[in-house]
Amino acid sequence: MENLISLVNKIQRACTALGDHGEESALPTLWESLPAIAVVGGQSSGKSSVLESVVGKDFLPRGSGIVTRRPLVLQLHRIDEGREYAEFMHLPRKKFTDFAAVRKEISDETDRETGRSKAISTVPIHLSIYSPNVVNLTLVDLPGLTKVAVDGQPESIVQEIENMVRGYIEKPNCIILAISPANQDLATSDAIKISREVDPKGDRTFGVLTKIDLMDKGTDAVEILEGRSYKLQFPWIGVVNRSQADINKSVDMIAARRREREYFQSTPEYSHLASRMGSEYLGKVLSKHLETVIKSRIPSLQSLINKTILDLEAELSRIGKPVATDAGGKLYMIMEICRAFDQTFKEHLDGIRAGGDKIYGVFDNQLPAGLKRLQFDKHLSIDNVRKLITEADGYQPHLIAPEQGYRRLIESCLVTIRGPAEAAVDAIHALLKEMVHKSISETMASP
Repeated sequence: MENLISLVNKIQRACTALGDHGEESALPTLWESLPAIAVVGGQSSGKSSVLESVVGKDFLPRGSGIVTRRPLVLQLHRIDEGREYAEFMHLPRKKFTDFAAVRKEISDETDRETGRSKAISTVPIHLSIYSPNVVNLTLVDLPGLTKVAVDGQPESIVQEIENMVRGYIEKPNCIILAISPANQDLATSDAIKISREVDPKGDRTFGVLTKIDLMDKGTDAVEILEGRSYKLQFPWIGVVNRSQADINKSVDMIAARRREREYFQSTPEYSHLASRMGSEYLGKVLSKHLETVIKSRIPSLQSLINKTILDLEAELSRIGKPVATDAGGKLYMIMEICRAFDQTFKEHLDGIRAGGDKIYGVFDNQLPAGLKRLQFDKHLSIDNVRKLITEADGYQPHLIAPEQGYRRLIESCLVTIRGPAEAAVDAIHALLKEMVHKSISETMASP
C-alpha cells in the first residue's frame, strides 16, 4: 500500500508540472480524481502547528494575517534511515537539510508567483519531505479562512480564499482535515462551517481539535472529542501544539510530541481517549485512510488515465508532427507538405479521389444544357442575319465577304452564351475551392 501512495505522489507531481492542478481544463483532469487530504482552518486555528507536528519539523512560514497565500502540496516519504531532507519541485535535485531554509524558500516562491502585494494564487508549491519520523502521506495546506482583509489586500481576498478552499474540498475524492480551536465555540468554526456545507454527512471529514490545553479553567472538550457535540463519520482527534514560547525557544519537536502524549494520559478528562489523541496518531490515521481511499479508486483512476491517453493521442494526431526548430528543417517540412498537397490535389482532379468527376459533369452536362436552352434558331435566322449584314456593310453586289456584319453576328452570339459560360465558371470555381480544402485536410491528416 505504501507503493500506492508513492505512485499517487508521482502522478500529482506530474499534474503540477503540466499545469493540471485543479483549474479548468479542456481534457479530463487527473488532479481532481486523485485522492488528497486538504487541510482547512481559519486564521490562528493552529493549522500550521498541526502540520509541523505531523512532520516533526519547523518549516512553515509564520506571522500575522494571511501567511499561506498559495496551496502547498506536502508529500511525506518515510525512509528507513539517513538524514532528513526536503525537495521542492521547482528546484529539482536541490536537497534542503536546513528546514529554516525550507521556510524561507516557501515565502520566496510565494512572492515570485504573487509578488509582494499579499495577493493569493491557485498555483501550488510542491514540497517533498523525506524522514524516518513521518508516515507516507500527502497533504494540501490551503490558505486560512478569514473574515476581513489585512492592510495591502483587496476586500475580495476573503471570497477568493473561500473559493479556492471550496475548489479543493468540493471534489468527492478530497478528504477534509478540518482544524478547529477548542478555546472557541465550535459553532463559529470556519473549518466546520465550510466542511459541513460540502460534506453534510461528514463522510469524508476528519475533525481536529487544537488548543485543548488553552481552554478556560473548568471547561473541557470531552463532548466534542467523543462526537456528542458535532458527530462525524470518523472520531475527532485532539492535539496539543507547542506554545508560542516553545516555538520561540525552538523546543525540539520530538520532545513536544512526548509532552503531548503525557498531557492526554495525565489529564483525567482525556485519559480514556489518550490512545487516539495526538499528532502522531493523527498522521497514522490519515495515512491508513488515504491508502484505503486510493485502493478503492484504482479502477476509476485506471479508466480515466486510459481515456486521457486516447484523448491526447487523438489531439496529437489532429495537431500533426512536431515543427522543426531550425530554418533548414522548417523549409524541408514545408516542401514535404507542398508535395503531399500537390499529389492529393492531382488525385482529386484525375478522379482517383472524389471531386474530379464533378468538374467533368459541368462540362459534359451543365454547360451543354445551358447552351441548348438559348434561342439560337431565332438569332441565326435568315432575316436576322440579313438585317445585321445590311446595317453593318450596306448592299454590296460583289463576292467580297461582309466582314463587319460577320463580326456583329459573332459578337451578339458571344453575348448570348455569356450567362451559361459564367455559370459554368462559377460552378467549377466552387468545386476547385472545395477540392483545395479537402486536399489540405487530407494532407494534414496523413501521418
